[in-house]
Amino acid sequence: MDPIVPQLEKHTRRRRRRRMFSHARIPVRMMVPNFFTLLGLCAGLTSIRMSIEGRYDFALAAIVFAALLDGLDGRIARLLKASSRFGAELDSLADFVNFGVAPAIMIFTWGLGEHRSLGWIAVMLFALASALRLARSNTLIDDGRPKWQSDFFMGVPTPAAAILVLLPIYLGHLGLDLRASPVLLNFVLAYVTLIGLLMVSIVPTYSGKLLGERIGREWVLPLFILSMMAVACLLTYPYATLTIVSVTYLLALPWTWKRFRELEQLNAVPGAGVAPVTVTQPSPSPGNAPSTDDTSSTSSRVVEIRPGEQKR
Repeated sequence: MDPIVPQLEKHTRRRRRRRMFSHARIPVRMMVPNFFTLLGLCAGLTSIRMSIEGRYDFALAAIVFAALLDGLDGRIARLLKASSRFGAELDSLADFVNFGVAPAIMIFTWGLGEHRSLGWIAVMLFALASALRLARSNTLIDDGRPKWQSDFFMGVPTPAAAILVLLPIYLGHLGLDLRASPVLLNFVLAYVTLIGLLMVSIVPTYSGKLLGERIGREWVLPLFILSMMAVACLLTYPYATLTIVSVTYLLALPWTWKRFRELEQLNAVPGAGVAPVTVTQPSPSPGNAPSTDDTSSTSSRVVEIRPGEQKR
């Protein structure tokens, strides 16, 4: 028998016996982020119902609303210092339903159902990719990562993938119906599969986590104006706005990859940014006078230490 198996069973039993909350009485502030998570889960379930009924406008609005709530619950939890294991697990389950199952059902009932088995395989791959990504995110330990890497995700996050995979529906409302011909529908099939693969890939994508730490005072009012303009455009021209956001996100992936590699190379140089070290040599004693061939008569010199420099 493998000696590691008993250790894993013991560790599993210890985790099961661990309390979800460390106190008998839970502060009310600990429940606030979970309320937003449950509200987003209700939106995702409602989106599934609207997709089955063919009411894609309401289904899409529910998914976008769930994505907005998903961006709020984590920040509210950090703001109120109300993070917990229960909230993290609930958030992962809600994300799987909202951004894995609901978009898959929506795109299948919208057009990929005509492909029957191939369409079902594509949307099933998308949903499974979202589940695998969430499981990978729960098991990764970010404590050992450098701070500059905290501004990047590995792969496309599930909320962004849910918005991206519905791009054919946005184009259909703008006049470009990809269900008009089998060739275009095959393109939708390949596109859904590609978005699912991007979720479980190692392609770096911008997260914006470090953006919310500190902002300059001069940027406060412009950010308010830009936020209000974005909300107004989303409410007034939802399909055009979501199309522009999706296309911009996809076009920015190569730039994000290039930026990640530049930062990786910059931070991988050992001793980068080390200042030159001044080494002071003692003055020679009268008994050990320097030879006449020595042209340097100074008592100190500056030695610049460069990374990777070999002694000659």
